[in-house]
Amino acid sequence: MNPRQRFEEDGYLVLPGFKSPNEIARLRQRAEEIVDAFDPSEGSGIFSTRDQAARSERYFLESGDKIRCFFEEDAFDENGRLRAQKSLAINKIGHAMHDLDPVFDAFSRDVRLGEVASEIGLERPLLYQSMYIFKQPRIGGEVKWHQDAAFFDTDPPSVTAFWFALEDANRENGCLWVERGGHRGPLRERFVVSDGTASLERVDPTPWPTTQTATPVEVERGTLVVFNGMLPHYSGPNRSSKSRHAYTLHAVEARARYSSANWLQRDGSELPLRGFP
Repeated sequence: MNPRQRFEEDGYLVLPGFKSPNEIARLRQRAEEIVDAFDPSEGSGIFSTRDQAARSERYFLESGDKIRCFFEEDAFDENGRLRAQKSLAINKIGHAMHDLDPVFDAFSRDVRLGEVASEIGLERPLLYQSMYIFKQPRIGGEVKWHQDAAFFDTDPPSVTAFWFALEDANRENGCLWVERGGHRGPLRERFVVSDGTASLERVDPTPWPTTQTATPVEVERGTLVVFNGMLPHYSGPNRSSKSRHAYTLHAVEARARYSSANWLQRDGSELPLRGFP
């Protein structure tokens, strides 16, 4: 079965050794520099997928064309103090590093990524979002079952994720889990913004899979996982002593109609949408 057939059958594709140790080291160093320069007093948000309403804050909703840091949900104690030093309390950096930062741009627009996109059938993918995810040791939060198409609603559905393992990912430190073939099912939820307020709407009652029926995607550093935006996936909390850094890109087909209710909008932005080389 060739890569495109595998992608269409399973809804995802695993490509080990896609990024070199040097490429990963440069990206990780740049992420550390961004966090080091980050001032928590600037109004940073706490990222939580268990309570999507909390994500409606302006800090998040206005980050689509910026570079911002977000704390782990469990980063603060009951008195509002950080439980760990800043560098070990950040959940992620988002959402436009691929357009605003030269190091992230070079990593994100590797010519080989354009070749992979073409190989799996994408025609003219445009990069909407980038996220550097830390999955911190001991406090790394759970990311509940979801479909990326809920956040990037297009007609027809077209969002595709490119997920890079910057460290080894396994069940102990919160690897991805996927519902193999689940991309052929319905869209269950939609994250929409109306009048500046965000909400997660249930649009189909089909139940989510469980870890008893799903497939863990345990991979080594440097692996690229490409998955269909309709594919249900999940990652558990990280209670281990090891972090699980990852970097994710989301691409949408230029020909698809992009919903005006999606949280991330580039209309009127000074950042034009671009794809792979």
